Amino acid sequence: MKRETLTHRLARRDDLDSLKALMDTAISENQKTFLDENQIASSRAIMGLDTQLIDDGTYFIVEADGQLAGCGGWSRRVTMYGGDQTPGRSAALLDPMKDAARIRAMYTHPDHIRKGIGRLIISLCEEAAKAEGFMKMELVATLSGEPLYRACGFEPYEEIVDDRGGAGVPLLRMRKSLA
Repeated sequence: MKRETLTHRLARRDDLDSLKALMDTAISENQKTFLDENQIASSRAIMGLDTQLIDDGTYFIVEADGQLAGCGGWSRRVTMYGGDQTPGRSAALLDPMKDAARIRAMYTHPDHIRKGIGRLIISLCEEAAKAEGFMKMELVATLSGEPLYRACGFEPYEEIVDDRGGAGVPLLRMRKSLA
């Protein structure tokens, strides 16, 4: 079996339609084992792309043989997770000396899971955050994403349930030192 060639680049505003389609597919398919239909619908309301990440130049696209296979990024801003439509977002900047950078909006197409896409994105995010002086990272994991984050060295520190989309979606706050 031929191994796919993975390439990456920063996302652009003209990628939005493709990114939204990928995210919808990933939310629908990758969480089926962990959430019921109401929780998946709720996930769509509280998750998604924060276009601030694209504008900040901190959001990556990974392609497998030229096809969109995954996306994700990091943030130097306060918001932990959620898309443009999610209430309670804050664009305030974090202080790299005391705050943790955020891993944000990680999605892999179901046809491309377990091919190294998530690990590639996390490594790109960690490199970029370190270059800006951040010494730690945090994220909010879905149940389907937790194994990847644990394998990349993130440790859980708080279980939460987000019910802003209707049904409660279980999530896990995780962190990692970049030192």
